[in-house]
Amino acid sequence: MTEPRGRPRRVTSIATRRGDDGETSLLYGGRVAKDDPHAEACGAVDEAVSALGVARAQEGDRERAERLLALQRDLFIVGAELATGFGERAQLERHFATVTAAMVEGLDAQLAELEARVPLPAGFVVPGGTVVAAAIDLARTLVRRAERRAVSLQRAGLLENREVLRYLNRLSDLLFMLAREAEQGATSLRHPADS
Repeated sequence: MTEPRGRPRRVTSIATRRGDDGETSLLYGGRVAKDDPHAEACGAVDEAVSALGVARAQEGDRERAERLLALQRDLFIVGAELATGFGERAQLERHFATVTAAMVEGLDAQLAELEARVPLPAGFVVPGGTVVAAAIDLARTLVRRAERRAVSLQRAGLLENREVLRYLNRLSDLLFMLAREAEQGATSLRHPADS
């Protein structure tokens, strides 16, 4: 008997023990080794989602916190794409949203808006101007890792939607600017020991 739609299924334990043999399940496409390129790419996206969660939990600016949450949700869409085995895309499209050109264009619009009002740094940025900015910068590096893993999938002919690469590339640029925006409100970027 199934539960009504909308109600979460009761889980008795998070430990399924199905991964004890070094394998994990794709969303669609069966089981693969935990170091499979799909699993590696999904893991990097998962790390980025978590780093954005750290940033959002510390964020005092409501608008930026909402923007970070929206990016976390978009990364779940990216993760679903990366967790789908080659040839299984039709199943994914039947059940879930997929990464689109419109999503990339949305990032471009946000990036243009930030670049219009947040000055670009004159040199290299050392992360850590604020806790929020540091967490966003960490997320940016993890998105770059996810992008590299997605490129590996694409080069192996295992990534069916090229918009995933475009999205990850643009997202890392946006996160760079969001981190710089977060630093703007800091009273001082100097370390207390420098005082």
